[in-house]
This record gives sequence, C-alpha cells and structure tokens, in this order.
Amino acid sequence: MLPIDVRALATAPHPHAHRAAHHDYSRNPMLVYWEMTQACGLACRHCRAEAISTPHPDQLTTAQSMDFLQQLTAFDTKPHLILTGGDPLERTDLYEIIDEAVRLGLTVSVTPAATADLTVDVLNKLKAHGIDSLGLSLDGSSAERHEAIRGVEGCYQWTINAIRNAADLGFPIQVNTLVSQETADDLPAIYELLKNYKIMRWSLFYLIAVGRGKELQPVSPEFGEELAEEAPFAIKTTEAPSYRRVALNHMREAGRTAAEIQQTPVYRGFGIRDGHGIMFVSNQGDIYPAGFLPLVTGNVRVNKLVDIYRDSPIFQSLHNPSTFRGKCGVCEYRTLCGGSRARAFAHTGDPLASDPFCAYEPRNAAATQASIATAQSILAGAY
Repeated sequence: MLPIDVRALATAPHPHAHRAAHHDYSRNPMLVYWEMTQACGLACRHCRAEAISTPHPDQLTTAQSMDFLQQLTAFDTKPHLILTGGDPLERTDLYEIIDEAVRLGLTVSVTPAATADLTVDVLNKLKAHGIDSLGLSLDGSSAERHEAIRGVEGCYQWTINAIRNAADLGFPIQVNTLVSQETADDLPAIYELLKNYKIMRWSLFYLIAVGRGKELQPVSPEFGEELAEEAPFAIKTTEAPSYRRVALNHMREAGRTAAEIQQTPVYRGFGIRDGHGIMFVSNQGDIYPAGFLPLVTGNVRVNKLVDIYRDSPIFQSLHNPSTFRGKCGVCEYRTLCGGSRARAFAHTGDPLASDPFCAYEPRNAAATQASIATAQSILAGAY
C-alpha cells in the first residue's frame, strides 16, 4: 500500500498556493499555468504538450508575454504563476519574463525539464531572479524505469542531481510522478528513494489520456482508494480530486472538528478543480480551463483573462457543480471534489460528465443535500 498521509494530502496543485479567507474561485483563480513553449529536449510518453525540439513559430512574443503577465494583476487577488512547457529553459527571454512577473507582485514557480542544461549555475540564476519554488519530475525509482517514460538516456541522473542541487540551494521542491499502470508498481520504491532527499511535496499525477498520454493505461478506481498513514513530506494528488472525500472522511472519523479541518493542508484543495481555481494558457496564448482540458475559451492576444475566467460559458459551467451530469451531479461531495473535469472530457467528450476514476456511489437525495450543505459550510468557514 502506498504510504500517503491523509493528514497532509492536498489536491491544490502547488505548495505555495494558500487559500485566502472566503476565496471566491468563480472570480479569481488560485493557480495559472503557462506553457511557455513546446520546445523540450525530452520525449516523455505522457506529454500533454506533445513537445518538440524547437519552439512553435507562433508562440507568444516577449511583448505579448509581458501583456499576459499584466492581465494576471487584474484579478482581485493575484494568482500564483507556474511556468511550464515544454521546457521553460528553452525560452531565451525566460529571465526577463521572470523579472517582470516578480516586479508585478506575482509569485512564480517553474517546472524545467531535467536535461543536461539544468545545472547548478542555472538553478542559482533562477533563485537569484526570484523563483519561488521548483517542480521536477521523477517517474521511476531507477534509470531504466524513469527513462522508459521520459525517453532520453541520462535524464534519471540529471533529475536526481537537480533535486539534490536545488535542495542545497534552499529551493522548496515539488517532485511530480506519473501514476499509471506502467508506474504503479514502482511507486513504493519511488517513495523510498525520495525519503533520501529534502523535498517539500510529492505530487502524484493520475494519468489523463490526452496528447501522447493516450499511449499509456490508467490505474483502476480501486487503486485510487488506497491510503496509509505516514509520510515524511506532504503528498498531493493531481487529477484525482476524489481523494478529498477519502481524506475528509478519515479526518471526521478521527474526531476532527470543521475548524480543525480548515487548518489542514488538504483543506486548501477543497473546491479547486479544472476551470475553478485553475486556468491554463498555452504557448500560443490560447486560454483553457486546465492543461489537460483542451477546450479553447479565448486567447490572451485578443481577450482579457479576467473576462474569460468569469464570464465564458465553459468556465461558468465549471464554476457551478450543479451543472455536472451523472453521479458527479448528485454526489454529496460535489462541492469539495467535483471530479476531474479533464478525465470526464477525455472519456466522454463532455467536461460536465462524471469522472470515471471515482468508484464512489452517491447516497440518497436527502442525505446528499444535507452533506452538500455541510460541505458548503466547511468551505465558507461557517460550520
């Protein structure tokens, strides 16, 4: 059984994303992911971006990128910006962009590809320019296992070196690991390996079959219910919001009050889902509810992020769990969880359909309404 501590389990996608009091996710995202470029030196089997060796000719220019950053400041509360790709290090204007984001008061994280270019000098430079934290990916406990997913010989050792060097520099580190049938049996060994390093958080990313990820196989819903009791670092899940139900019930069974639940890391993830608390901008400026939910709602070159997030029909539907269909639409945990909208879309073509990863069957209608009311009170801090 994978040793996941439900006391620390969170589904908010980043360790520095803190819930403000009564944060209204229908008006303000907590996290904005920016795919800065498709260019990358790796060839990962599950790559959402279907990264290539060179930048797309129509990726946002430096000037357009600066305008995009300015748009982020128009929200009532500034979101946390995660620079991703491809490989952000492939952008020649990366440090200029980071400097502008920091000048605007944004907190910024980066998820570089672990290539030979990710040296100590580069990590030092990222820190000097104000990067808040670092995301690195490790998909196997050995070079053979990791490189079978990442597609480039040597990238396992580059990853381990980057984790060690970043920790020595004092970076908060999030290690991201794919959860699929191809990696599931190796997860305990990856966990044991990570215990040797100083990391802030281990993020378990549950496969969404988009991009090159269509070639891989997801784990079963039953696998997603397995939790144990201890972990030396925080652990979060990505695209597996049903863990919130498991964690919440575990805390209730342990006798925790709503006020105590609100002080836990898992509480920060309650209510966040694709398009609600999260938005994604592609390297060409297209605006999506999430990176794994490929529904274009606008483009930063011609639209304003604030208007799209608050007013576009797709985002408005994702803000409102009463619009969800199937069992997600009647589930008593729909406010806290909401299911993976990306997985629902990948399986059915409907972002409002039920999440097929969740094995839970909702209770009867009366109990559901009572539980929804309780969940809403917990979210509002009024329970």
